[in-house]
Amino acid sequence: MATTLKKELRDIIQYRNAYFLAFSATTGYVCFGWDIGLIGGVLALPSFQQYFGLLSESASARASLSANIVSVLQAGGFFGALFSSYFASRFGRKPALLASGVIYLIGSIIQSTAGIGTSPAVGLKVLYFSRFFGGMGVGLMAALVPTYVSECAPRAIRGRCTGSIEFSVGLGNMLAFWVNYSVSLNISPGQMQWRLPIIAQIVPGVLFLFFMLFQPESPRWLVERGRYEEAAAALAYIASKDQDDNAVVLTLSEIRADFVGKHRLPLLTQFRKMAESRVIFLRCIIPSLATFFQQWSGTNAINYYTPQIFAGLGFSSTSSALFATGIYGVVKFVVTCFTLAFVIESWGRKRTLIYGGLAQGLMMLWIGGYAGAHPNQGIVPATLGFYSPCPRSEVAPGHLRSAVMSLASATTWLFTYVIAQITPIMLNRITYGTYLVFGVASFIMAIWVYICIPETTGYPLEDIKYLFEKDIIVRSLEDAPGGRVFLGKRRAVSVEDLKTIDALPMNSPKDISEELKSRSEEESMKGPSLRYSKSQKFEDPLII
Repeated sequence: MATTLKKELRDIIQYRNAYFLAFSATTGYVCFGWDIGLIGGVLALPSFQQYFGLLSESASARASLSANIVSVLQAGGFFGALFSSYFASRFGRKPALLASGVIYLIGSIIQSTAGIGTSPAVGLKVLYFSRFFGGMGVGLMAALVPTYVSECAPRAIRGRCTGSIEFSVGLGNMLAFWVNYSVSLNISPGQMQWRLPIIAQIVPGVLFLFFMLFQPESPRWLVERGRYEEAAAALAYIASKDQDDNAVVLTLSEIRADFVGKHRLPLLTQFRKMAESRVIFLRCIIPSLATFFQQWSGTNAINYYTPQIFAGLGFSSTSSALFATGIYGVVKFVVTCFTLAFVIESWGRKRTLIYGGLAQGLMMLWIGGYAGAHPNQGIVPATLGFYSPCPRSEVAPGHLRSAVMSLASATTWLFTYVIAQITPIMLNRITYGTYLVFGVASFIMAIWVYICIPETTGYPLEDIKYLFEKDIIVRSLEDAPGGRVFLGKRRAVSVEDLKTIDALPMNSPKDISEELKSRSEEESMKGPSLRYSKSQKFEDPLII
């Protein structure tokens, strides 16, 4: 234990700049998490419902209005995500992120003043517009932060850095939940009771803008633009090394080699090149599929409508439902911290996703079964589900990453919009069946990851492509817990041998390639391959 703690402390000191970069960028996801946790609690406040005339509506009409208020932000996020690839490619990751923060702040300020000096009907329209506008900023953030962090984070801590996105979402959720609970107890019913939580969401937006001012541009974007000296400076800052250090020089040369013939591709060309080969297509479609499954796992549905869900499970008063929501936020945040600190780098992305999907599915089925067997009871079964952010930006090809992540983020917002629209209706009509749907979807996601997604932990981004060469199902099952049982004697060619084959001259005899493949298979039969050894993964001096 002491040795592990010393190693962790050394890593924190060595990669202090990279951790600060990840912290600064993922502060944008605190904004996202805050809005997710905010709106459900605000909608549950009687003062908000009275101000906008929701109390006089029927239950179905209230559900529809609540869905519209929630989902209009997703509509803005969808368009923000679509535009993100253009802005990130044209102006750079950092300027686009700063612009997203400005848009978010403007939207938040307008939201907090909706209805002032106007009728409630006009105020509701202003609220719709401001949430749509602010959603465009959040959509830009959601698309760009994973790309920026994965392109900058050292591979030794990349999982932890990209996983800090979920930490930030959980932190934003938790803070918003407790702000909502606090105003329900301490602020008398009136406009300030529901405006104050909206005003509070301006704080993380300001912090995001402030912290991002001190961060470098993505070294990969700089290389793509031919700005090699700036890229070397960015790499040196990230690794806390000198620009002429061997690690910086070698990493820069690897990135430059990966971009040969792929500089400054137009946006439409990037989308067109997604289908240029089977391997490229798989790497481009996986991020969108991952976000699709994540939305149908029910995670964001619960985040958006937690007070209403707890009310349906038997918490009759608004304050008790908001208190239960706050407890849920704390538990979720603690589990996310535990996963980032002790799980994601030791288990890897794949194993964490599989176990997280299974836990999420079991949680949903348990809550659905309990709600069906004990309707209107004030006790909620103690269950826990967790998941890891899929290595979406890791698997995307470097020269297409901005377009791929734009498409994946747009998919996220599209299905978040769908889930936000249908969840109140599902809870009203099929009640506990809602959780059963989400539970089954979580199990399907876990099976998909088990069979189709190889482990990416520890590999440089430029080597991820080899994981998808040739036997992808075989490689994915090799990396899955217990997966070799289904393979018998079959093994995938190791990444090291694929790199050796790739480096051979075009006119090399075929028997050399075949010999390398046979040798790789023999080594796999004798024991774990190179990809299972962390010491071998990190022995070369590459930074990212």
